[in-house]
Amino acid sequence: MDARTELTELPADLIIENAKQLVTLKDHSMKPACGQQMEDLGIIEDGAVVISNGLIVEVGKTDFVNAHFSSKNRIDATSKVVTPGFVDPHTHFVFAGSRETELESKIRGVEYLDILKQGGGILRTVRDTRAASKQQLQETCKARALGLLTYGITTMEAKSGYGLTLEDEVKSLEVIRELNESTPLTFTPTFLGAHAIPPEFADRASDYVDTICNAWIPEIARKKLARFCDVFCEKGVFEIDDSRRILETGKRNGLLPRIHADEFYPLGGAELAGEVGAISADHLLNITPRGLESLKCAGTIATLLPAAPLTLMIDKYPDARNLISNGIPVALGSDLSPSCWIENYQLVLSLACYKLRMTPAEALTATTINAAHSLGMAGQIGSLEKGKNADILILEASDYRFLGYRLGGNQVNMVLKNGKPVVSEGRIAT
Repeated sequence: MDARTELTELPADLIIENAKQLVTLKDHSMKPACGQQMEDLGIIEDGAVVISNGLIVEVGKTDFVNAHFSSKNRIDATSKVVTPGFVDPHTHFVFAGSRETELESKIRGVEYLDILKQGGGILRTVRDTRAASKQQLQETCKARALGLLTYGITTMEAKSGYGLTLEDEVKSLEVIRELNESTPLTFTPTFLGAHAIPPEFADRASDYVDTICNAWIPEIARKKLARFCDVFCEKGVFEIDDSRRILETGKRNGLLPRIHADEFYPLGGAELAGEVGAISADHLLNITPRGLESLKCAGTIATLLPAAPLTLMIDKYPDARNLISNGIPVALGSDLSPSCWIENYQLVLSLACYKLRMTPAEALTATTINAAHSLGMAGQIGSLEKGKNADILILEASDYRFLGYRLGGNQVNMVLKNGKPVVSEGRIAT
């Protein structure tokens, strides 16, 4: 008896069957999809997924699955689309307070960096987050996380960066760690102490960079609180030399580099991303040809955030078509933050279609398997393949293109995390 026959004689914990479209995104787990590969969704009509012990054990046509597997527990996905769970690779998730008063400033034409210079923006949220106790922050973030889960996010990157003292950065990262225990979502933590220059270091940016590199990064690494180190590489905030030093220090301490690059100015952030081997370069509204080539040579993923320009009212979006045509893998993130308070990740996918001119297939690839690559987790999540975690969405749609086409609605009927239903009929399962 071969291993396959032995496997197929075992009963399954759960079978999802009769899916109108089973979107597998198979064959992209070793390398992120790029170019024309981003159109290849691996769709199985009338598809089924077999789940045991939280893992996918088979994917195929419903007839084939039912001929080889049995289960008392079945989900009928007739007329529905089944996809991998969404993976959000860029969020500023841990924050207290809000900044609704800044909307009027944006409407009047005040630019984001000017709001920051006036003590608003990031620094406003720093004050609110410092003032919140760890328990208050935990409760706020847990409620926010459960809301995001209903829109189909099963894994997300979460940055610190609104503490800007070692104590408050540790507090934020500990909240992220505890959310992994108290919610069904998977959170991947990123240290973003280099988010802004805090008031106590005003006019002493070099001293702040020294503090981050000499004291904070080693302590964060020692406590194993973060997987990544990020920096807001931007004119007047952390420029190229300081950004390089922070990211290289992170690497020496075992933190993989990510970077906010070329959002407002063509500063050279994408070039730096390639130089330091960043896993992801994010924003990229003002990437240069040299920066594009740097990303391509380094294999860095371009994580684009279509909701960010919308909420900043800058009416300029990253050139996704140029990145894709040049063979650079693209992921999509929400940029969830007090500046870009977006909770419906499906809207991010739609904005990518309408504003970045990505096809629905490209956008779905960018929010699943490529986003998983951006977090270094493509071996576990991001596609529906044997051996991967059973993080699965069942959508109230008969065609995956509805994810790009329909604006603002929630098309999630059910969310499974590690094979367990955690959202049913759009509500948190109890």
